[in-house]
Parts: sequence; structure tokens; C-alpha cells
Amino acid sequence: MLIDSHCHLDFADFGAEREEVIERARRAGLGGMLTICTKVTEFDAVRALAESHDDIWCSVGIHPHEAADQPEADLVALSQHPKVVGIGECGLDFYYEHSPRAAQEKVFRTHCAASRATGLPLIVHTREADAETARILEEERPPAAVLHCFSSGRALAEKALALGYYISFSGIVTFRNAESLREIARDVPLDRMLVETDAPYLAPVPKRGRRNEPAFVVHTAALLAELKGVTPETLAEATTANFFRLFAKARPT
Repeated sequence: MLIDSHCHLDFADFGAEREEVIERARRAGLGGMLTICTKVTEFDAVRALAESHDDIWCSVGIHPHEAADQPEADLVALSQHPKVVGIGECGLDFYYEHSPRAAQEKVFRTHCAASRATGLPLIVHTREADAETARILEEERPPAAVLHCFSSGRALAEKALALGYYISFSGIVTFRNAESLREIARDVPLDRMLVETDAPYLAPVPKRGRRNEPAFVVHTAALLAELKGVTPETLAEATTANFFRLFAKARPT
């Protein structure tokens, strides 16, 4: 069984096909999906999607792209819903800079505080901001975190691991020009690794160029198993156990 630890099932890219996409994921062997909030103004739709499926959970948060435009929200209160298992995604994106850096940092720290207040793990987006992300995580010390869709450098990976956090790999790790990322993935301990799609983005080889969907996580998982020198079954068992260890609120009772 695999878990897609980060996808965006509420996005319009799935349209009327959304329920078919979810069913294809189940047929592909997925035991669950975590659909991620990027705007608190759209949290109700994200939450409703999770409420309507036993095998889907959600988060609450503000993506760094939206940091300057989203209203302030009581993340702690919103996270009390039983289907909310994480805070984010949040972080820093200095590649696009759709929001000013100061606004991104302020919102990132707000999410770190919500993680500390609730004990829920922080879901971190970082791009072209390795040193700044490491500094804020070191200063804020959320109790648990995952660097999602990891495509950063070795130093940030090592800092995250040293802080006790997890690293999640998406289809990027399968791309032809991602050998440096594959080298990092080889060195990430199996008990600190998650797998995700970030659907509808970043479809893995051999699906690259298509709209991504949770079922495609099997291809990323297969590549990671090869890198780690384990069977796909072992990789699936380990990453699923890691998911429920990190997102303990999603753990079956």
C-alpha cells in the first residue's frame, strides 16, 4: 500500500473527472491521499473533499505564492477538524516571488507557530531559498515537518534530517536531469522518506507531460525503491509507516 502524501485534488485541473481520478488511485494500490490547502479562502472546499472520502485527509495553510494576498486566519482553530492532519503548505519560494519575501517569511513563521500550538506537522514548500528555510526551521523548531516535493540541495536535506524532519520526493526525482537529486534520495534514510505526486503537477516518467494524478505515485515509488536497493513492496511499507508516524492524526484507530 502506498500513500500519496501531497496532492491537490481540489484543483480545477481535475474537473468532472475528480471521482474517477480518486478511484484510479485506489485501483493502483493507494491506501490514502493527503490533499493540500494552499489558500485559506478555499479551505472549505478542501475540507469538504476530505470529509467525503474515508481515505483522504487534508491540511490547512497558505502557500508562499499567496502569502501577500490571503487574509489572516486562525490556523489553530481550523486545524481542529478531524480530517485536518497537517499545517501548510507554507514556506518560501524565491524562484517565482509571487509574494514579497518579507510577507512569505511572516506567514511561514505563523505556520510554524500553529504547528507548535497544535502538534501537527508542518508541510514545507521551499524553492531557491535553502539557507533561509533552514534558518527559519532552526529558529522556529516546529515539532514535526516534511520538506515536500524536495528539489533543494544536500545541505538543506541534512539540516532537515538533523532536526528530525522528513523529506518527500515527487516525480522530479525521475526526471532525466535530476541525478543530483537522486544522489540525495539514495542517502535519505528509508525511515525518513515520503513519496508524493504534487498532482496535478510534475507527472513522473513515464507519464511526464501529462496531467499528474495520485495513481502515478507508483512510478516515483518504483524509482525510489531502485535507488534504495529495496523491493517496491518494502518501499511502500516503509513510506506508508512514515506517513502515519508523521501525520499521526490520520492513523487508523
